[in-house]
Amino acid sequence: MPCQMPTEQSQSCAPAYNPQMTSYDFDSPPDRRNSHSVKWQRVAGRDVLPMWVADMDFAAPPAVLAAMRQELEHGVMGYPAPWPSLLDAVVGGLQRDHGWRIDPDWIVLLPGVVSGFNLACLLAGSPGDAVATLTPVYPPFLSAPDNTRRQLIRSDMVLEGSAPAQRWVCNFDDLAARCTPETRLLILCNPHNPVGRSYSREELLRLGALAIERDMLICSDEIHCGLVLNPDTPHIPLASLDDDIARRTITLMAPSKTWNIPGLSSAFAIISDAKLRRRFERAADGLIPHTNVMGLVATEAAYRDANEWRLALIEYLRANAQHVAQAVSAMPGVCTTPVDATYLAWLDCRELAQEKKENPVAFFEAHGVLLSDGREFGAPGFLRLNFGCSRSTLDEALKRMRQAIA
Repeated sequence: MPCQMPTEQSQSCAPAYNPQMTSYDFDSPPDRRNSHSVKWQRVAGRDVLPMWVADMDFAAPPAVLAAMRQELEHGVMGYPAPWPSLLDAVVGGLQRDHGWRIDPDWIVLLPGVVSGFNLACLLAGSPGDAVATLTPVYPPFLSAPDNTRRQLIRSDMVLEGSAPAQRWVCNFDDLAARCTPETRLLILCNPHNPVGRSYSREELLRLGALAIERDMLICSDEIHCGLVLNPDTPHIPLASLDDDIARRTITLMAPSKTWNIPGLSSAFAIISDAKLRRRFERAADGLIPHTNVMGLVATEAAYRDANEWRLALIEYLRANAQHVAQAVSAMPGVCTTPVDATYLAWLDCRELAQEKKENPVAFFEAHGVLLSDGREFGAPGFLRLNFGCSRSTLDEALKRMRQAIA
């Protein structure tokens, strides 16, 4: 679908950023060892490389930093209200990147996507009803139902195909069998964290058809949609496929992963159905804080002016993913699957020697690499590796892992 940018551009709070360079240096990111980074503080004082929590080591795009500096020069940090050029930037970015034209009225600002799927659980029937999701999955998916006194229904994904081209897919028969009449919501992660899948049109249509058949809401967390590494698996917003699907779908997006600004706490829901949108907003009222002004300024700049940076980042991450695949293929007892999107690799460590696989997180941490524990995602024996870092840091981490196994 050809891109069609909004025809009426509102005046922006900041001038368009004009980049002075056509390339970006991802090989020399800022040193985060003595910063406020939760990622690096966890290994403070130790010779351990943190490859766990999902934030990248790269500085935010120059366009985003420039917009934030201008906002600081204004000097007043009062309560913000969404302004037209902010909404235009989001609308234009989604059209440009995914061919999805939305109405700005559909946008509900949030301080984060986790707030969004907890709110979605509140809309899922009544306490005691159920929420379904596909596992392994981002840990807050597993806790959100209990936070809202709903039951969690897990359907484990399965491996399809043969190595090295295996892919994690939904077991549709299992999901349909587990969804009871009390299942009021399906929470989907697309692209899927941690397995790195971008779901195909056919898969999404089947999930949407199941939701329609069972009269379920859908909450689609699409926070990694801007980081598709495989050009053969473009991101398809679930709500863009069909009006019937869209009417029951809450889509969650954010600039935080794509442009590496998670600390600015800026996200949004896209809800085309006015009645569902009002229910969502009422559930948030008094419970969810407003998005901060710097996060909104950064959001506008990211979607409007930082696409060149994003495309350069994707090329760098694509090469990093290849480094991971090559290195893991030489690690006895460890295997992985191709990454369609995200900067996260999902490592199967279940064939390691017994003393190593009992606690693979502790094993690799003792050898200088901190990874995310698959148990937190609902999959013991697996690890998640964050390759959103410099090539030198990544290669050093992979070298330590190979040496540890050897």
